[in-house]
Amino acid sequence: MGAPHPTPPATAPTQPAAAKRVPTPNLIATILGANQKTSDLIFSPGRPPQAKANGQLVPFNIQGVGMLTPDDTAQIAADLIGKNALAWQKLKEEGSCDISYSLPKVARFRVNVFTQRGTCAIVMRVIPSSVPSFAELNLPPQLADAGDLRNGIVLVTGPTGSGKSSTLAAILNKINEEKAYHIITIEDPIEFLHLHKRGTVHQRELHSDTPSFAMALRAALRQAPEVILVGEMRDKETIEVALEAADTGHLVFSTLHTTDAAKTVERIVGVFPLSDQTAVRNRLAKAFRYIISQRLVPRRDGSGRLAVFEILKSTMRTREYIERGEAEGRSLLDAMRDGDSEGMQYFDGELEKAVRAGAITMDAGLSYSTNPGNLQLQLADFLESQPAENEAEIVR
Repeated sequence: MGAPHPTPPATAPTQPAAAKRVPTPNLIATILGANQKTSDLIFSPGRPPQAKANGQLVPFNIQGVGMLTPDDTAQIAADLIGKNALAWQKLKEEGSCDISYSLPKVARFRVNVFTQRGTCAIVMRVIPSSVPSFAELNLPPQLADAGDLRNGIVLVTGPTGSGKSSTLAAILNKINEEKAYHIITIEDPIEFLHLHKRGTVHQRELHSDTPSFAMALRAALRQAPEVILVGEMRDKETIEVALEAADTGHLVFSTLHTTDAAKTVERIVGVFPLSDQTAVRNRLAKAFRYIISQRLVPRRDGSGRLAVFEILKSTMRTREYIERGEAEGRSLLDAMRDGDSEGMQYFDGELEKAVRAGAITMDAGLSYSTNPGNLQLQLADFLESQPAENEAEIVR
């Protein structure tokens, strides 16, 4: 890369005397102890330690730790990576690495260490110590049906930090509690730890247990699983093997960084050359069971964020639209709008309900909507009934 990288612990830069009084584990524990809703920790040169809670980034003034220097962040990175030679190699060759980190009796983390402007920065995603339940996440009740499927593909999509991993963990935990299945997960890195319950769970971590998602997924087909979780469909090969696994009777769960159900289909099909896209549409139409997209919207009362879900379910109509492509009056959004009785829902419809219920503001609803103009029209009567409260939002 040409820029300096953090070095292994044996030769790591020396921390300033003040920073030595706060070892990395103590620093992390202090930040987490200050706010139980912390979702991410960020260590960046030129800034104090920062934490993100309810989507807001706030600095922490901790005694003994001031503005972080490049040496500070390099030492924190060295403490987190430890003796993981593969992570050091990736950091040196690719400029970033993903690792898991555990602070006993405190929390587990998904960590990304990366270089920027020749220095090191760290982002740590907090992973709850226990697998969340459907009730804790307030998941739509129809998602419980995903755990009763025998085969096919279930995709959970959304931007980074929208709660995809938590949703999948809750569904997987339900399967683990209720069915005597062999479950294999392939993750980068392993996030929630699943204990053997009624099912048997084997969790494989990218780079330490397997070199790639696609290779581990191919191997999984020979390991007699009923359920396979692939952390992310990153490339054409992984998508191909996931479709093959679904075709051969396995239930496959995975994620994609897409904003809604329709864009998820476009993303999958678009990975393939034009000559293959018709065949891929046919296979995806037959294989998919659910596409679940989610967004986290700030609550009106400031108490946190509300998870809003879009759910596309496999029906004769949705399979036809995926196979033949969307057109005017025959879009996946139309199918979701009309599919309430079949367990489907769409973002703007759910945002409208949340605004009317007072859970989120009109401004937040418009900011997170798929089509703000349409949502504003849907809420016209609501705005008229509350002119004083929503005056600024009507102007917007």
